[in-house]
Amino acid sequence: MTKHLLAAAALIALSVPTLAQEEAAPAPSPNEIIAAAPDSAWIAIEPEDLVVMRLAPDLDGNERTVVMQLMPPPFSQGWIENIRTLARAEYWDGSSINRVQDNYVVQWGQPDPGTGGTEKPVPEGLNNPTEGEYTVSSPNWLTSSVTAATRVPRVLGDWPAPMMTDAYANYASFRDGFPIAGIQHMHLARHWPVHCYGMVGVGRNLSPDTGDGSQLYTVIGHAPRHLDRNIALVGRIVSGIEHLSSLPRGTGGLGVYETAEERTPIEWVRVASDLPEAERPAFEYFDTATEDFARYAEARANRRDPFFNVPAGGADVCNIPVPVRAVEG
Repeated sequence: MTKHLLAAAALIALSVPTLAQEEAAPAPSPNEIIAAAPDSAWIAIEPEDLVVMRLAPDLDGNERTVVMQLMPPPFSQGWIENIRTLARAEYWDGSSINRVQDNYVVQWGQPDPGTGGTEKPVPEGLNNPTEGEYTVSSPNWLTSSVTAATRVPRVLGDWPAPMMTDAYANYASFRDGFPIAGIQHMHLARHWPVHCYGMVGVGRNLSPDTGDGSQLYTVIGHAPRHLDRNIALVGRIVSGIEHLSSLPRGTGGLGVYETAEERTPIEWVRVASDLPEAERPAFEYFDTATEDFARYAEARANRRDPFFNVPAGGADVCNIPVPVRAVEG
């Protein structure tokens, strides 16, 4: 009997550390949640939706390539058709980066009049989008979800992606991998893409001019959300943002480069589907309508992994970047 009791005690002693270790296992970080997700949670970006921009080599002769993913429907499709048309007309070949404003944007393509750059006629037949395309309406898709939104992102009602309260709108969430915000009145919701880091927009003049897509910019600083619904967003940089964010700041007003020597040349811009298949970049984005992404978003809002002592208890939509990964050919 004693031998049995001793054996049982030994088993208990062995099991206690294991249980303690399981209980003390640190919470996964957001990146660990994404890394553990299945491949089925990733969505391939079509080559027709990728635009490749090759900058002149840096001072050490290193190649600099920037890749942009175009916005999926229903947002900004008039401008996006123009961007494909401009790229296929080789419109941006030989142009330059014209403006880099610290903690704000990098701008390229058609220069503003009087800034010293060479203006270039755009191809015929471009769309002339209106301000109405900045946002889209969706009837009866939210029910009462907006009123239930909290600071911590969570899936509510009929909308499959995590939703949270927002300082600039009634709510913020994600649609087809892109950050959005919106308002709801009665049973009609209006939502739009938002200016997070790396998002790409269309340069324009004063209202009602909305720009034609020949002049583009990307956000390189704190999210300028006041631009939402005032300027069309058309995509995001998925690779090579460091080649833009690290450029010298312009010396003129609003970061405009004042001399040709300051401007970084753009060698060429192509839609990825027009490149030889072996040269096409390939990327996937994480599906924002999955349980894994909901866990990731909640973990971004409430960091419990070992480095963090105080969970924030909430997150801004721009502080929940949608993961994108390159795919080897």
